[in-house]
Amino acid sequence: MRCERASRKRRGTALGAALLLPSLLLAAPAHAEDHVVLQLNWRPQAEFAGYYVAEKKGYYRRRELLVTIKPGGPRIDPANVLAAGRADVAVDWLPAALAAREHGIALVNIAQIFERSGLELVCRRSSGVSRPADLKGKRVGVWFAGNEYPFLAFMAKLGFATKGAHPDVRVLRQGAGVDLLLHRKADCISAMSYNEYWQVIDAGLSPRQLVVFRYQKEGVATLEDGLYALEPRLEDGVLRERLARFLRASFEGWRFALRHPSEAMRMVPLARSSRRHQERMLREVGRLIGGAGPSLGYLDPVAYERNVALLLSLKSHPVITRRPVGAWTHQIWKDAFLRRSKGALRR
Repeated sequence: MRCERASRKRRGTALGAALLLPSLLLAAPAHAEDHVVLQLNWRPQAEFAGYYVAEKKGYYRRRELLVTIKPGGPRIDPANVLAAGRADVAVDWLPAALAAREHGIALVNIAQIFERSGLELVCRRSSGVSRPADLKGKRVGVWFAGNEYPFLAFMAKLGFATKGAHPDVRVLRQGAGVDLLLHRKADCISAMSYNEYWQVIDAGLSPRQLVVFRYQKEGVATLEDGLYALEPRLEDGVLRERLARFLRASFEGWRFALRHPSEAMRMVPLARSSRRHQERMLREVGRLIGGAGPSLGYLDPVAYERNVALLLSLKSHPVITRRPVGAWTHQIWKDAFLRRSKGALRR
C-alpha cells in the first residue's frame, strides 16, 4: 500500500510538473535581449528618424536587442558620454570625433550615415552679400560645438581672419534657433539645410531674400552624422557582434523612414517644432544620406581622407595636428550584412 501511494504521488508530481512547464515557458521571454545604449548628438528630431523607427517597428527587438536612445543637447558631448561608459555607440561629426581621438578619447567610426553635408551659411541679401568675397566685414553667427570647423576652413580658403583686433569677419557665438538673422543682429548665420534654413523661411523670409553658401559646394564640407564607438571596447567580440546587429536594424529603420516619411514621423519625439517641419526635414535628410540603397552606412575612404586633409590644413585653427591612425573600421558594417562578427577588429 505504501509503495502504491508513493507511486501515485510520483505520477502526480510528474503530471503537475508537466502541466506547469508550458505555463512557465509562456511566462519566460523567448530570448534575452542584449542592451545597447545610443547617444545622439542633438535633441530628438527627424535627423535621427531611423533609430526611432527601428525601435518602434521592433527591428531592434527582432535582432534580440533592447536599445535605449539618449537625446543630446548643447551641453552633451557624445565623446565624453562614450568615455564615461554611459553609452555603447554615439552619433557625432567626424571633426569632433577626430579631435576627441587626438585628445585621448579613441573614437572609431563604425558607420557613416550622412554621405553629404547639410551645413551652410544663410545670409540676408539686403546685407550686401551675394558672393563669398562679400563676407568680408560682415557679422556671422557660428556654432561652436565641433561644427565650427567647416566655417573656419571656408574663411581660410577666402583668406579672411576671424581673430585679432581687426578681423575680416566678425564671428558671433550662435545658439539654437535663427533669431540672430531675424533680428538683424547678424548678416549671416550657420544653418542646416534640413532645419534652420526652413525655420528662416517659416519666419517669413523668402528664398529670394536670402543668399546661401553650401559648404559641400564650396569644397569645405566635413562628414556629419556618423556612428562611433570606443576603440578599446571594440576589442570585445561580444560587443562587436551586438553592434553589427544594431547597425543592421538601424539601417532597416532608416530605409523605412526614407520611404515612408509621414508614417516615420509619428514615431519620432518632436523637439520644439511642427510635424510638418519634421517631415520636410526628413526628406532633406534623405538627400544627405544618399537614399536607402545597399551602401547605406558605408564610410567612403576617399571622403574620409579628404576630410583629414582639410582638418590638417587649418593651421590657424588646428582641429588635429597629426594624421589619425585606426579612426575607422568597415568590419562591423560588413558584419551587419554578412552576419558574422568573429575575429579581430580590422579594416
